[in-house]
Amino acid sequence: MMKRLGSPPRNLSGQFATRAVAICAMFVAMFEMGAAAAQPGNADNGRAKAATCAACHGADGNSVTPQWPSLAGQSEAYVARQLQAYRDKQRPDVGMQQFAATLSDQDTRDIGAFYATQRLQPKGADPQFTALGERIYRGGVPERGIAACIACHGPGGHGNPMAAYPRINSQHSAYLQKTLQEYAAGNRQSDSDKNQMMRNVAELLLEDEIQALASYIQGLQ
Repeated sequence: MMKRLGSPPRNLSGQFATRAVAICAMFVAMFEMGAAAAQPGNADNGRAKAATCAACHGADGNSVTPQWPSLAGQSEAYVARQLQAYRDKQRPDVGMQQFAATLSDQDTRDIGAFYATQRLQPKGADPQFTALGERIYRGGVPERGIAACIACHGPGGHGNPMAAYPRINSQHSAYLQKTLQEYAAGNRQSDSDKNQMMRNVAELLLEDEIQALASYIQGLQ
């Protein structure tokens, strides 16, 4: 009897079926792994994982030391991304790199979720810097090509989590100054695609403008 063209030999059809099932199972497993990797953070789990952070950032994410940032109210995604950058040595800081070295991606999201649920304590601005700081924050310095901070961080400095722009209001002025100086010097290289704007802006700011801007942002509610 002549075999129909395109029909596999009978003894191979079972192998094809088995292989097809195996391939389907592999794709299902890959999809499930991807879904598991994308799980949002759990704030309750993050509370325990963030216990060692309290020494510098405060038990509730409100740092009492001006050189260390407050993390309360920061978006989950931003905290997770920064912890991963420390872990992967994309953002230089010996202390943070050691802390983040053992964190999984899920750990970073859990810690981020915990801080996102905490209430940020408001701070004040130095009145002598308010006028200059507000002018730069809201209008930039057009004649020198400096963009307004409000465009990305919003009127109240609450940021835009969907666009990966962090919350910066009520942040310590000293920490903000340090951060802007790091951008200006090109030392902050993590998230290079997102931070190029920050480097472009910061390198054009004068020292007194950085001081005024940081103070104004500290006072934003």
